[in-house]
Amino acid sequence: MSGRRKASDLLVSCLEAEGVAYVFGVPGEETVDLNESLSRSTVRFVATRHEQAAAYMADAYGRLTGRAGVCLATLGPGATNLVTGVADAFLDRAPIVVLTGQGDLERMHKESHQYIDVLAIMRPITKWNARVNDPAIIPEVVRKAFKVAEAEKPGSTHIELPEDVMAADTPGEPLDRTEPVHTDASSADIARAAELIRRAAHPIALAGNGAVRGRAAGAVRAFARRTGIPVATTFMAKGLMDPDDELALGAVGLQPGDYRMTGFGEADLVIAIGYDLVEHAPVHWNPNKDKEIVCIDSVPAEIDEHFIPAVELVGDVSRSLERLTRKTERASHPAGSARLRDAVRERLRRADDDPESPLQPPRVLVELRRALGKRDILVSDVGLHKLWIGRMFSAYEPDTVLISNGLAAMGFALPAAIATKLVHPDRNVVAVSGDGGFMMNAQELETAVRLGTAVVNVVWQDDGFGSIAWKQEKRFGRHFGTDFGNPDLVRFAESFGIPAWRCDTATDFAKRLEVALAADGPSLIAVPIDYSPDVAILEELGEEPGAT
Repeated sequence: MSGRRKASDLLVSCLEAEGVAYVFGVPGEETVDLNESLSRSTVRFVATRHEQAAAYMADAYGRLTGRAGVCLATLGPGATNLVTGVADAFLDRAPIVVLTGQGDLERMHKESHQYIDVLAIMRPITKWNARVNDPAIIPEVVRKAFKVAEAEKPGSTHIELPEDVMAADTPGEPLDRTEPVHTDASSADIARAAELIRRAAHPIALAGNGAVRGRAAGAVRAFARRTGIPVATTFMAKGLMDPDDELALGAVGLQPGDYRMTGFGEADLVIAIGYDLVEHAPVHWNPNKDKEIVCIDSVPAEIDEHFIPAVELVGDVSRSLERLTRKTERASHPAGSARLRDAVRERLRRADDDPESPLQPPRVLVELRRALGKRDILVSDVGLHKLWIGRMFSAYEPDTVLISNGLAAMGFALPAAIATKLVHPDRNVVAVSGDGGFMMNAQELETAVRLGTAVVNVVWQDDGFGSIAWKQEKRFGRHFGTDFGNPDLVRFAESFGIPAWRCDTATDFAKRLEVALAADGPSLIAVPIDYSPDVAILEELGEEPGAT
């Protein structure tokens, strides 16, 4: 029997045994024992200015490392402030473990100050959650929280920590960490999938978030080269294919017409590689339910009438694809449609012609791509700028464009970029936000300053909720309830001690971006953006407005 110690010390020892490097959060009265234990541990506590930001940081950490990020809040309002970030991790399949304080056990059966049923609130947005009602179960609860969070499909788990339980003395030691178990697809299913590919006249591949988590970029590229089958990706899977590869059809998911413009309409077979229905519904690319589907994923396919696989290869995505590739051979397939890809390339080429042109989205993306290396990371917030980034920004490696897509949660970029810089201090990290999303978590500029994380914040300023205005105008011919005012963003950033600039031309933006990327701390560039070009690029695609 091990010696006795405070339960909060045992819990932190369990976090250390899991290899936790950071806990992101806001302390509270009900977590004082836990925070004291963290102060004497190898785990670094990163105090954030809002609990939602802490959850976003854990989310980004989990995405980039494959190991669960950890966030912490107290009871009541602290716990409820976490909810959006927890839901984001749940839908974007990012492993996180959420820790929340709670009042003493003896007052949970009655009305009590700040007490709400946090377990019930977290239940729909976590894979598993539990209350530690006895310090003896801490090792089991922590081990299970991490195991469930990191298992495919990964996501959020939650542990509630009553104050009196954390202060109690208890024996116990952490349980040994075990790695997630990966299954293998059967040889018979591999052979059936290969036969479907051999028979197909117009096959096409759609790669998604699961292929990124499965570290399958090499396997996806090898499969395309071997078979000649073109590959489209979801927004979250940008970088799986080299954008300069002629078999790379680009990113789809802005609108249903994307699939028509990349050849899905003519396809008789779709190879879905780590595709997640949360990313974009299959009704958009299989509206008539007439396509055969090979599903390569870590878990069995979700039920959807437009997504009924003929064969499922369930197991490690990279390994399944490698085995399938060995069973296939190059055939003479139509190359899909290059209309969407070529329209995107042409729009970017035209944007690069005039360095003094107004700062429209394509021009800003050209300058960002030019300034960043292929392994540098762009973190996108949610808004109209996200649609431009998802459609047009070239990514050369997976996990170099981070997007909140399943939940599409505003306020994501700045906190996620801070965590990204902690994971990859050797890479440039740029957070691109609209002014709406930026102001939702702008307080985290102070966190970036305190940590010394050199994150460049590029804020596209149009004084409104641009994506909603765009949709309203397409549908009703006008927009309503979407306009707002902003502070002087340069002076706002400078009040945190951050260098900041406002750029009105592409030449100035390129110059300031170079300076910002060389800085040893955070910075901000405010970009008054001209959103007049249509992100749907309907003119280039020969589409009528409203046709998609």
